[in-house]
Amino acid sequence: MTIANKFEQMKTLKNNKHLNRRQFIRMTASATAALSFSPWPALGSPALPGTKAKSVIYIWLAGGPSHLDTFDPKPKAGKDYSGPYRKPIATSVDDVFIGQKLPLLAKQAHNYSLIRGMTHGHFGHETASYVMQTGTLPGGQLVYPSMGAVISYKKEPNYQESLPSYITIPSASKRFNAGGFLGPKYKPFVTGGDPAKSNFSVDGLNTHYNSKAHLQDKKSLLHDLDRFSKEMEDYSKVNELSVYQEQAFTLFSGDARKAFDLSLEKESTKDRYGRTTLGQSCLLARRLVEQNVPFITVRSGGWDTHKLHFERMEQKLPELDKAVATLIEDLEQRGLLDETIILCGGEFGRTPKILWNAPWNGGRGHFGSAFSYLVAGGGLKKGFVYGKTNTRGETVVENPVYPWDLTATIYQLMGIDPSGTLPHPRGGLAYVLPDMKNSNRIVSDLINI
Repeated sequence: MTIANKFEQMKTLKNNKHLNRRQFIRMTASATAALSFSPWPALGSPALPGTKAKSVIYIWLAGGPSHLDTFDPKPKAGKDYSGPYRKPIATSVDDVFIGQKLPLLAKQAHNYSLIRGMTHGHFGHETASYVMQTGTLPGGQLVYPSMGAVISYKKEPNYQESLPSYITIPSASKRFNAGGFLGPKYKPFVTGGDPAKSNFSVDGLNTHYNSKAHLQDKKSLLHDLDRFSKEMEDYSKVNELSVYQEQAFTLFSGDARKAFDLSLEKESTKDRYGRTTLGQSCLLARRLVEQNVPFITVRSGGWDTHKLHFERMEQKLPELDKAVATLIEDLEQRGLLDETIILCGGEFGRTPKILWNAPWNGGRGHFGSAFSYLVAGGGLKKGFVYGKTNTRGETVVENPVYPWDLTATIYQLMGIDPSGTLPHPRGGLAYVLPDMKNSNRIVSDLINI
């Protein structure tokens, strides 16, 4: 339900003399939460020595990209593995080659590193998404929060910005609850819409709907409802949401909302990123980094290529190449790359061997045994390759990296102790990363010490 719908609901509340207490509490809480977005944790935990990163941009390739077609090409494996992509291209780093459809990223290789040994062994979207985004194995008593939720929670005292601390562009994942046991307060604020459209606006932030007159009217309505609610039992359940109301109005009416306004960017800059959803989402992510937002997820769908894989790659790979290469270059030119971590990858990879037979007709299936990630900035090494797969990309043969290893490394660079604790929802403490089997946690070889 949109914010506009919620306000109409609240007007009905105000004028309904026959509303009972329980209905009022439930409906007002829902409407107020919609206005406030429920995402404003106060940020800030003490930084660990030597940490540089202030923000994370997680470019999430939903469905899982093929490592053979992107960051770990295997041209000598033959047509059944490489398909038509048998001409990997040299990069700006000696002896490092990537997929032939990524020429712009090849020129930026000196600014990022490749992890060619990611592995977790899960082949289902939901499970693999959960493992990659939380750094935690499924099946325990708790549903763990995503990296973005943990970083928002752990950064509490120092975040003074009006923007939410955890933002997803343009859509949320449907695979799992990103807030986990930390609760809905730590779920991301989702922009909605399509940044590539000329009429793009974040839900509830368009200029017509949020004129000063409209905002003041809404604020007065909330105050009227507050006075009414004081006469009801369990008023505290409504009152505890009021802390978000002023923050929501600050975002609506202040300069912070300009961070979402891509019309303020030069047309040439938009062209560099690509006039695609992914390209303009990455541009928006850069703008949010400039506003000190700690965690931004850029979600790109369409990577679940069971059928007609290479036909899809002809579209997806050039979009990815332009968007990510420009983001890295843009952040570097603005002096922001060293304090911004970029992660680029999905929940798993695709099967190295191509499925030529019907009904797949040249598709690739799910593959969690071996896949690749691009990582950059924020204290990570540049021009570096870590991990290795066999000659057909089927297994990791050197330096495997598990999801909790990568997550621990990101936490460390963000000044969060990966061996620390979180509040247990039933009292007591839970560990930030409880699953450390077969690993050494922080991948120190990736950190630029």
